[in-house]
Amino acid sequence: MTAKRKRVAILISGRGSNMRSLVEAARAPDFPAEIALVISNIADAQGLDFARTQGVATAVVDHKIFSNREKFERAIQETLLAQEIDLICLAGFMRLLTPWFVGQWRDRMLNIHPALLPSYRGLHTHERALADGVKIHGATVHFVAPEMDAGPIVAQAAVPVLQDDTPDALAARVLAQEHRIYPLALKLVAGGAARVEGVRVLIDGAAPAPDALLWPAV
Repeated sequence: MTAKRKRVAILISGRGSNMRSLVEAARAPDFPAEIALVISNIADAQGLDFARTQGVATAVVDHKIFSNREKFERAIQETLLAQEIDLICLAGFMRLLTPWFVGQWRDRMLNIHPALLPSYRGLHTHERALADGVKIHGATVHFVAPEMDAGPIVAQAAVPVLQDDTPDALAARVLAQEHRIYPLALKLVAGGAARVEGVRVLIDGAAPAPDALLWPAV
């Protein structure tokens, strides 16, 4: 019997370029997840238009109409439960989540961050990497924890920092890697190959990448 595909909701606040990469990856018949819903806290977020053109259900939950974060998140939770969502992917969702919401989705909510965590948590990661003179930068997909940009790491990709790099040039190279590793991470989690043990993610059948630029190489 074919395993049932996991139903995934993607939370966005803007154009959702990583959302696009997930939607495109999920078109493959052997991908273990389907993108069932895209939610935005911004009514005119560009990513909503793309989702609609792909036949993906969309919803807007405007944070500004709620008196606090938990009431906003409870409205999101109702939408997720109504759509029988199994997993969440954050893709440029620009709202901090409360411990209550994170706890509802423990080990079932992924985020992508434009840096090699645990380095450069927070914003302006590319500017900070250049200011520090690091030679390697990159992106990380991780399970969401109550602390910002924390949680067990599922996948990472690295890019070299060039001598003449600008924040925009570095960001573009990192974004290209984000589009590679987010679908990979979702595939591993939805397919059951990735599992959390303590603060680590163990991946069945994983082997180190020969060039050490992408982990895992599966």
